[in-house]
Amino acid sequence: MTTAAAPDYASENAANQAALAGIRRYCAEKLGATVTSIERQRRWRPVWRVFLDKDGVESSVLFKADRAWAAHPYPLVHEYHMLKVLADHGILIPHLFGMCPEPEAIVMHWEEGGRDPGLVMEAMENKSEMTPDRWAASLTYMEMLADMHKIPPEAFVPYNLPMPVGAHDIALSHWQRFYDMCQDEGITDPFMEFCAVWLKRNVPQGRSRVSYVSGDCGQFLSDGPRVTAVIDMEIGHLGDHLHDLACFRGRHPIENMGDLPALFRHYEKALGEPVDFRVVAYHTVVFMCVGYYGPLFALNKEAPGGDWVESAVQVAMIGRRLLEAMAELVGVELDALALPAPRVTPMEDMALRKLGAETRRVPLTEDFADWQRGVIATIPDYLINQMHYNVWAETADLDEAGVILGQRPANLIEADKALAAFVKTAGPEMDAKLIQLFYRRLLRQCLIIAGSGPDAADHLSMCVMESILDRV
Repeated sequence: MTTAAAPDYASENAANQAALAGIRRYCAEKLGATVTSIERQRRWRPVWRVFLDKDGVESSVLFKADRAWAAHPYPLVHEYHMLKVLADHGILIPHLFGMCPEPEAIVMHWEEGGRDPGLVMEAMENKSEMTPDRWAASLTYMEMLADMHKIPPEAFVPYNLPMPVGAHDIALSHWQRFYDMCQDEGITDPFMEFCAVWLKRNVPQGRSRVSYVSGDCGQFLSDGPRVTAVIDMEIGHLGDHLHDLACFRGRHPIENMGDLPALFRHYEKALGEPVDFRVVAYHTVVFMCVGYYGPLFALNKEAPGGDWVESAVQVAMIGRRLLEAMAELVGVELDALALPAPRVTPMEDMALRKLGAETRRVPLTEDFADWQRGVIATIPDYLINQMHYNVWAETADLDEAGVILGQRPANLIEADKALAAFVKTAGPEMDAKLIQLFYRRLLRQCLIIAGSGPDAADHLSMCVMESILDRV
């Protein structure tokens, strides 16, 4: 057995300093401005707000770099190209200054306006709300989205976006890139193997329209009722425009998107075409699969940075909600579960609480902000609940896998391998049983994350996927 090398934090700090120096150099040489301060933003990837002074006039710009590890199959420059094409066609995006070479980053104007939390852990700390102003801006955004979907897809082809052909390719070419990454990473995930089989078997037929798709829709800044910018196009692609509507279901209510059917009807009017809501329901599953991959890739990375607990929570929550969307299409009534009495682990509890307390006392530096310290401190908090319930969850996972496989696996690694092989050849008659199997598995993890406190039922990890087919 080999042990992974410990992360080199000294080198990481040196890289951070080099990045800040590169930002200052770019602003001086390309923007003719002096940097007065730099703030690292709380995001999946390195993002800096940079405050400038140019001839006595203050302003700020945003530098968006790439993640420390690959979380999606598109390079950073891809987002720059997508934003540029959108701007050329009148879509309201932040003004682009260019690409910074070192650190490699997109440089754009800092747009005023707010948005709800984009991270689950951040949403747990700051509840997402839909205000009247944000709702008015949301309706405007739906009109902008319709305009985005009307852009000729040929405009994006020069930027390494092949034109999908046929219903299967239109529905799944984007998802296929993520699945291929999972295979390249050597990740064994039986749930994703089941989803791969199910998605291919259930592709909506007769779909021939190709549109630009943002891929992670619903992200925009607003100031009062006014949209100030459409943002985040890092996984923009060519495909079925209804995939973007599915993004709203995937985000809501962790990020409160408001009355989804009303939003969809407003979009339908702006587009001038009817929306097939069963296709939206199918693409909800596609979108949630794509959303599952990013944090899945992050869980086994030891490089500095990122938010490990955010990844663990997202894998459990996204996976469970994905199955709720799938169950609505298949017509499966999902089981309910409850936590048992916690296992008593006094020594582990003390050790993990001590670790969390000491972490929260680590001094802050220019390279180590308060939110970064808090991100690390959530790991022992997360592990306390795991200590209390992991034996219950593992025993149930193995017992239920044994029912499907005909033999109880010795451990979860063997269970994953056996289930991954099984689902690849399972027919549609097994769908209901496999949906229940994976749902119960992921629901147990969501219950553990929520814990047994009085507010557990309202924990964001327990938010259900709202039905759509019976509401529109």
